[in-house]
Amino acid sequence: MNNINIYFLKEGSTLREALSVIEDGKIKVALVVNKNNSLIGTMSDGDVRRAILSNVDLDQTINNHYCTNPLVASINDTKKYIIDLCIVNQIHQIPVLDNNNRIVRLDVLDELLSKKKYDNKVILMVGGLGERLRPFTDNTPKPMLSVGNRPILQTIVGQILSCGFSNIIMCVGYRSSIIQDFFGDGSKFGVKIEYIIEDERMGTIGALSLLTDQQKPDKPFIVMNGDLLTKARFDSLIDFHVTNEAEATISVKEHNFKVPYGVLNLKDGRVLSLEEKPVKNYFVSAGIYVLNPLLISHINEKKYLDITEFFDKLIALNKTIMAFPISEYWLDIGGKAEFDKANNEYHKVFNV
Repeated sequence: MNNINIYFLKEGSTLREALSVIEDGKIKVALVVNKNNSLIGTMSDGDVRRAILSNVDLDQTINNHYCTNPLVASINDTKKYIIDLCIVNQIHQIPVLDNNNRIVRLDVLDELLSKKKYDNKVILMVGGLGERLRPFTDNTPKPMLSVGNRPILQTIVGQILSCGFSNIIMCVGYRSSIIQDFFGDGSKFGVKIEYIIEDERMGTIGALSLLTDQQKPDKPFIVMNGDLLTKARFDSLIDFHVTNEAEATISVKEHNFKVPYGVLNLKDGRVLSLEEKPVKNYFVSAGIYVLNPLLISHINEKKYLDITEFFDKLIALNKTIMAFPISEYWLDIGGKAEFDKANNEYHKVFNV
């Protein structure tokens, strides 16, 4: 459920306003949020009716009548877990929250049990040379290297499809015919695939300037590097982007780095403290993005452009850019070590 804002109530709203939200919606529940859209409670049709039966005036606030400890799920929870949570607790909808308690989406049991479809486009950047994986990539584009007895790109397409997306555009360049011959129009994989051909290197996002008028998305779309092995939830990513009214969203992965030495905290040459082998935590870009269609206008036609430069431009323009944390399996197959790791872990992670 993408447009959940229609179910939002602010603390201090009246019972009359709550009744209007609940009656206008399809699921007979309102989500009580603070100014940051963090969930602070839920109000059901039954809550309003109980207030009315207690002779409470409809122009009174909801503050003493809504549930302040509703059952919720996390974006880190699997679809199966959320379905089981609903069934065990005999509820038909459940708010799904991010790590800051903000509402990402509202899952409805009936929709969870039927497969949700998205018509948002997914653009895969698969035109690179894969230089760090030579000699494996001398004759094969990196996304077509086999991991778990199938091309990396086939696993990516399968994960995209499993999340309800089927409209894919592949930006191909190096040995593009291998990719096009294998996937064709995508029909044998259950998806629709179109292609953009990079005749020259255009960086990690410059190829978007080559989209034809027919190919250009008319709603938020996903851009993803073609050398990632991941079980990221693309549906949760799109829902998060829309709910937060972002113009761009960057998927991020937490990365831990252990400094192998004692680290000194100094001021004017004086030692203030010593920390032995500290662990530093960083959020790094996971190579999966959501962009609103209008942002394509900031990519110069047929010019080389890397994603970091593109986002620097968006930040300078004060665009609303959100970070979406990925908790699921994620591996960037950059070099030989990651390639070996991917092959060692593939069957366990993907159950294939």
